[in-house]
Amino acid sequence: EAEESILSMVKAFVIALLLIYFILGSLFRSFLQPFVVLLAIPFAIDGVIIGHLVMGRTLSTLSLLGLVALSGVVVNDSLVLVSYINTLREEGVELFEAIVQAGKIRFRPILLTSITTITGLSPLAFFATGQAKFLSPMAIALVWGLAFSTLLTLLIIPCFYAVAEDGKRRLFPSTSKAPLHHET
Repeated sequence: EAEESILSMVKAFVIALLLIYFILGSLFRSFLQPFVVLLAIPFAIDGVIIGHLVMGRTLSTLSLLGLVALSGVVVNDSLVLVSYINTLREEGVELFEAIVQAGKIRFRPILLTSITTITGLSPLAFFATGQAKFLSPMAIALVWGLAFSTLLTLLIIPCFYAVAEDGKRRLFPSTSKAPLHHET
């Protein structure tokens, strides 16, 4: 039953990723940018694994359920950042400047959202006793995954965005927007 439960959860996770990809694709009108947004999920997975190792807990079905929930949260953080970069680019801001501005402007909302979620779940993740301890693996997954992925999202997602835009500019020069930086 445990194997069947885990298998069905993996299937649900894959279906959720596909749905998120198609929703993001229609939002961005791009095949590439949803991948940039979804790159936050592997960082979350790393955080979940590290968190369970540090806490001395094994991954369980509830840990995986926490990972599925976590995926939505980290995609939201990444989406906020990429969407704002796109808004700045549509206003004519050059790529590098748009990435820097979006990072500065969206840093606080992303960080505060993550901190409040982590703070709210910390008692369940670190201090749960009695019947509440049953939910601890899910909270551990959310707390550690969110902490790990938030920092990496703020640093690495803009880099992947720049790489994706640079690749698109090189492959399709006629459709590219402004150059990466001012020519001096």
